[in-house]
This record gives sequence, structure tokens and C-alpha cells, in this order.
Amino acid sequence: MKLRNHRVQALVAALAAVVVAATAYVLINRGDQQALAARQAEIAARSRKVMPFDLERTTHRFAKAATGGTQTVTSDDAADAQQVKLIREHLTAEAAGFSKGDYGDPASIHGGEMPGLRDLEQGHSRIDIRYTEVPAGARITYTSTDPALVNALHAWFDAQVTDHGQHAEHS
Repeated sequence: MKLRNHRVQALVAALAAVVVAATAYVLINRGDQQALAARQAEIAARSRKVMPFDLERTTHRFAKAATGGTQTVTSDDAADAQQVKLIREHLTAEAAGFSKGDYGDPASIHGGEMPGLRDLEQGHSRIDIRYTEVPAGARITYTSTDPALVNALHAWFDAQVTDHGQHAEHS
């Protein structure tokens, strides 16, 4: 009887440990989600000071490629000529600045320690940056033969998608 009682106690203790671990995971994860939501709200507020278009009516898409990737911003309503105009003006200016190593706008939105940012600034001369118009918006294509810069671009894309939350996605 003592052996059986010991097994039951061990089972109860194991179950209790699982419950405690699961509860801790939920609480920690909830904290992470709250911190992420707060960061995304902060990024949205900063973005409104830098980007002339309405974040609630546009979508950023970041697509990684073996040699870099593309950043596309489109109006959620293709018929919204004002949003399309603002997107195109902004991305034209951004592409020109990025080509010169000026990543000041992303730094002012995401912070100077944004993943990939310093490498992109320092290696800008080894990245081919091209602006093109697309239906309902515009695209910047980044191409490099330098694997370190491709990695920096990918890290930069990931940070943007995370920071912009519902306003950005990988495509």
C-alpha cells in the first residue's frame, strides 16, 4: 500500500510541476506579448512622424531573396490615389537616401540598434537599390553579392515585420 501511495504522490507532484511550468510559460508569454504590443504601438506612433501615408490603410511587405530582397508598400485600396501618391513619394526618397547610406528614417522609427541597420549604412555602396512603381504603391529592391549584407538585409526585414505588426508581413 505504501508503494502505491508513493506512486500516487509522485504522480501528483509531477502533475503539479507540469501545471506550474505551464502557468509560468503562459505568464511569461503574456508578458512578451504585452511588451511586443507596446513596442508596436510605439513604432506606429513614430512611423506617423516619418511616413506620410496612413499605416492603417497601407501594407508593407518584405520578401527575402538569395541576393537581398524587396520591400513593397501598397495602399489597401488601389483606388486611393492619395495614399498611392504618398507611398511613391516616400519610397522614392527612401531609395535615394538608402543608396547614399542614409538610413535615418528607419533609425528614427525603430532605433539605432535595429538589427542590420549599421551594416546597411556602412555597406551601402555594395548594395544595388532600385525603386519601381507597382500597382497601388511602390517597391524597393535590394541586391548584393556580399553574404554579410544579404544577412543584414534579412535581419532588417525581420525587425521591420516584427515592429510594424499588423501593418507589415513577409511575402
